[in-house]
Amino acid sequence: MRIAVIGSGYVGLVAGACLADLGHDVILVDNDREKFAALQAGQVPIHEKFLPELVQRHRGGKLQFSDDIREAVRVCEVIFIAVGTPPTEQGEADLSYVESVARSISGAINRYKVVVEKSTVPVYTSDWIRKIILRNAVPPDSFDVASNPEFLREGTAVTDFLYPDRIVVGADSERCAAVLRMVYAPLTDGSYYRQSDAIPQPDRTSVPPPLLITSAKSAELIKHASNAFLAMKISFINAVASICEAVGGNVQQVCQGIGTDSRIGPRFLNPGIGYGGSCFPKDLMAFRSVARECGYEFRLLDEVMRINEDQRQRFLRKVRSALWTLRGKRLGVLGLAFKGGTDDIRESPAILLVQALLQEGCQVVAYDPAAIGRAREVLQSNVEFVGSAYDAARDADALLILTEWEEFSALDLDRLRKQLKYPIVIDGRNLYDPETMARCGFTYYSVGRPATASEPQPGAAAARSGKLKK
Repeated sequence: MRIAVIGSGYVGLVAGACLADLGHDVILVDNDREKFAALQAGQVPIHEKFLPELVQRHRGGKLQFSDDIREAVRVCEVIFIAVGTPPTEQGEADLSYVESVARSISGAINRYKVVVEKSTVPVYTSDWIRKIILRNAVPPDSFDVASNPEFLREGTAVTDFLYPDRIVVGADSERCAAVLRMVYAPLTDGSYYRQSDAIPQPDRTSVPPPLLITSAKSAELIKHASNAFLAMKISFINAVASICEAVGGNVQQVCQGIGTDSRIGPRFLNPGIGYGGSCFPKDLMAFRSVARECGYEFRLLDEVMRINEDQRQRFLRKVRSALWTLRGKRLGVLGLAFKGGTDDIRESPAILLVQALLQEGCQVVAYDPAAIGRAREVLQSNVEFVGSAYDAARDADALLILTEWEEFSALDLDRLRKQLKYPIVIDGRNLYDPETMARCGFTYYSVGRPATASEPQPGAAAARSGKLKK
């Protein structure tokens, strides 16, 4: 099929590349000339596994780039809207970009088209897109508007698209639903998975995925409700972790006990410094705003967000407890992205914690495998950026683990301890076993588990720094 994807941000670029890999002819549209030129040159602006390979595989063939929305709409049968919906000051989703695209689409409809919301939008957005197009004198039988929410996790977005748990299509007519069934047929009939060059299937996935046909309003609610529920699981286990710390329990054991319940499951029961990124914070505020407009006070979402903010403050108190005073302390920081596998620092709890530590007068030395470039723009010259975890640890008063990158869980602990001025590790992602860290000579703090102390011999720290001769 001929498909236009309007917006080459995170969702649009991943969707466009994956739709091309399914065999469709895709035109990816963006009016940002700098980004447009970079994509034409084969440059991928985001850190995402398998995405560079797909762009390189289909660029100039199944995947074309354009800055002309109207021409793309004229030649395509399906138009995906994948532009940004940032939060306003009131927490509502800013739909001005969606409205602008809808107006552009209306001037180019020359035969039946299916216009698909791919951006995360509040309920009723599909109705408004339809109204905008109709107001521009487009015949009502020449188009349909559908909702097809994305459930992509940064770091695994390509495999999430190609090996989804489910595909949700919100369509209010059978004609519209039939078109979107065709779009996703290579996944639902299993033909994509038989290709020799298909992206490898990740663990814990099954094929083919189910395709759920709902109303457009239900599909819009499914996206917001899904993200709100996942954020709630994170805040819930962080609240449980706080109780574990107060009574001397081990949240890891608690997670195992409740996660093996088939009604609950183990995923997203990972205590830490809280959620972040471009989706959860924004979507929870937008969902709460929708509920208020409908006359429902969704207080549960208020508490989910409050716990998430409090989790960062609890971690700061943990750092103070480990070091007493913070001013003048040299702190090594591992991780700046909001999660492992991505370079996205939007609403990153790691960035927010680093900013708080800088305000306390700390000297911060940071390393991240992918996000240093983006973090440098935000933190500027206030942070020293280095090229490895061991460089971040060198002569530090303590090492803070803030992002769950896989490489951070496989460090040479003996080498790490020798790099540190004091062998103190404050782990905001629970990457290590406390008993192992104690045996390796660390004073180790984590989330929801008892601290383990292995104090160095008197004078050991000075000896390592060359201040005390043996």
